Amino acid sequence: SQERSACLRRWYELMMENKEELARIITAENGKPLKEARGEIVYSASFLEWFAEEARRIYGDVIPASAKDRRVLVLKQPVGVAAIITPWNFPSAMITRKVGAALAAGCTVVVKPAEDTPLSALALGELANQAGIPAGVYNVVPCSRQQTAAVGEVLCTDPLVSKISFTGSTATGKILLKHAAGTVKRVSMELGGHAPFIVFDSANVDRAVAGALASKYRNSGQTCVCTNRFLVQKGIHDEFVEKFAKVIEKELHVGNGFDAKTTQGPLINEKAVEKVEKHIKDAVSQGASIVTGGKRHSLGKNFFEPTLLSNVTTKMLCTQEETFGPLAPVIK
Repeated sequence: SQERSACLRRWYELMMENKEELARIITAENGKPLKEARGEIVYSASFLEWFAEEARRIYGDVIPASAKDRRVLVLKQPVGVAAIITPWNFPSAMITRKVGAALAAGCTVVVKPAEDTPLSALALGELANQAGIPAGVYNVVPCSRQQTAAVGEVLCTDPLVSKISFTGSTATGKILLKHAAGTVKRVSMELGGHAPFIVFDSANVDRAVAGALASKYRNSGQTCVCTNRFLVQKGIHDEFVEKFAKVIEKELHVGNGFDAKTTQGPLINEKAVEKVEKHIKDAVSQGASIVTGGKRHSLGKNFFEPTLLSNVTTKMLCTQEETFGPLAPVIK
């Protein structure tokens, strides 16, 4: 465990030494603003630092037994090969938070990065080599979109794999759980959500708006903890919507992630843009109003204007599905 701890620590240090290059890879493949990408690298490296320290202290337990003449001991041992399937929105941090834990425990890993963002996973592999992590301990299998389902199935059904850790959509999670059941694998799932942001009449509107902006539009609305729907009490509703629209127009700048003033990069691909458009079209057809934004940005096909909708009802798609884009629907 001391050896594992030292390797993880060295890997952490190498990430911090190469922070700028790693951040540039994220912005190039994912589109998020460079400032956010730098933040992700520090966050990503922190998992390796944490697990480097945890690796030395994997304690078992002594449990009181039901009979006086017995002792119950629990030993903690590595489960074996862990398959790590990660999303594109945090192409570095979603890997280290899983891999750091697995390596600290003494497991080897096979990482399948998202097809949109394989380069961060490969860059981490290069640094793992430099850190002295033995060959075959951190493995990366990049694959195309066409191959993704087949590769996922192999990782979840192969008897040599003991553990699956997945972060991504609920729909994909259900498929992986089914595959994993056949060989009774240990499974960890971090799946999509539908987070509400609730504002009561008693709220400080300016602070609520600042929180709403940060929570909704980080990474252009593409994180699993982004607010998806806003529930605003009627006494404060009009003021909240008016101020929120002003702040969106003033503080959010759509652009190239390498441009210092950009706060909103492109969405990950055209399919993501189409989903935002579909949610807006559906809402407007049922009576929602576009307060600001509402269409693709003139910069290019994957750029979308930060959008605010009012007069939203719970029957609309945007209040029933996770949008994963820069769309804020407000329900009075």
